[in-house]
Amino acid sequence: MSHVRVRFAPSPTGFFHIGSARTALFNWLYARHTGGTFILRIEDTDKERNSEAFLNLIYDSLGWLGLNWDEGPRVGTSGGGDFGPYRQSERSAIYREQVDRLLAAGRAYEKDGAIWFKLLGERYEVFDDHRQKTVTKVRVPPVVIEDRIRGRVERLEDEDFVIVRSDGSPVFHLVNVVDDIAMRVTHIIRGEDHLSNTSKHVHLYEGFGVKPPEFAHIPLILKQSGPGKMSKRDQGALIEEYQRRGYLPEALVNFLCLLGWNPGDDREKMPIAEIIRLFDLPGVNQSNARFDEKKLAHMNMAYLLELPADRFVAEARAGFARQAETPAARAALAAPVEYFREVMLLSQPKIRGIEELPAYTAYFFTEDVAVDPKVRDKVMGKGDPKARLRELLAALPEMNFASDAAIEEALKALATRHGLGFGDYQAVARLAVSGTNAGPSITGLFRVLGRARVQARLERLLAA
Repeated sequence: MSHVRVRFAPSPTGFFHIGSARTALFNWLYARHTGGTFILRIEDTDKERNSEAFLNLIYDSLGWLGLNWDEGPRVGTSGGGDFGPYRQSERSAIYREQVDRLLAAGRAYEKDGAIWFKLLGERYEVFDDHRQKTVTKVRVPPVVIEDRIRGRVERLEDEDFVIVRSDGSPVFHLVNVVDDIAMRVTHIIRGEDHLSNTSKHVHLYEGFGVKPPEFAHIPLILKQSGPGKMSKRDQGALIEEYQRRGYLPEALVNFLCLLGWNPGDDREKMPIAEIIRLFDLPGVNQSNARFDEKKLAHMNMAYLLELPADRFVAEARAGFARQAETPAARAALAAPVEYFREVMLLSQPKIRGIEELPAYTAYFFTEDVAVDPKVRDKVMGKGDPKARLRELLAALPEMNFASDAAIEEALKALATRHGLGFGDYQAVARLAVSGTNAGPSITGLFRVLGRARVQARLERLLAA
């Protein structure tokens, strides 16, 4: 295989969509799998809708996902290259030069102030019922596209088409082909919705006397329920939403890989190095992929569980900082660093996402513990919970708080002395110290909160 050169060409006209991220990812994976080059090219010719804020969001989102580009706008450690500029707004002279080439070769002409690409073939006129006017058609054979994913596709392009608008601005079809030729792109990997453009592009390549690159049209991402492609308005569609919610980028990348590709077996959670090794275009599905936010949340949870302690605590602190306007987050951030770390590591095996932590751990950072009334009624209405509280308080001074195992041993010994089970103490103890019936292990709660706070909370519930 000759040196692979692929490109991702987003427009800075809106928020960064999960479908765009998946397209960038598949291009990046193919470049890394083949030892090729990943190019970032910015399609910013829409002056009215372009925004530098949206452009910076593209850079930030790609960087957060770990999708470094080899050529393109220089941002951080990514970018540079010999085929720039990599922003289409800076390539106007190149487009004018290539249009002049087509005009000189008789492959383009002016009409109604615009410039049209001329197809080669016998011309004839027909009445178009849909447009309610007579149009000029050209007898040309269908364009045959040997797509690396879709297989053989035939599309008929039988009318000349505009390549420069009457206001002088070049259209998408022209600039894409000109840039792909100039940047020596070998494989165009893009969404299936662009397949309808490909026949025009093949004709343009022919007009420039250049062999087209290989095409690979990846399946669409469907919305979570109902028909249709996932749009920027659908829940879960924007990459910055996952950044804001504290999702791990490696979990999102792993999830996106599986939207339209599989490794050839039943594996789902895989390190990126393994995905790069296995990724190839024949493994990309033809059928569309349905977005599943629950599956993504489960994937994120699996990655959170395996995070090294230092990174988990750092991610947690960043998550609290994002919610710093809430009392729970402020209290946690003001706590001693080592205590904060202990609480986070105790919570790590139980949470589904970083965004849950402030609410999940609130009772660790305040003595004003809110008691869930439904849980209280359930726990206090069964057996003799106040007797269990008195027994716990009596045993507390002699209890060893050095480890979870020591606390568990003491609680089991207490239960045995009174002819009861561990569970008879667990529910009421958890209600007393946390105000709820869910959370980390009761032994972990006791150890991290410490003897004095556990005693104060047991006494408060007993007196209620």
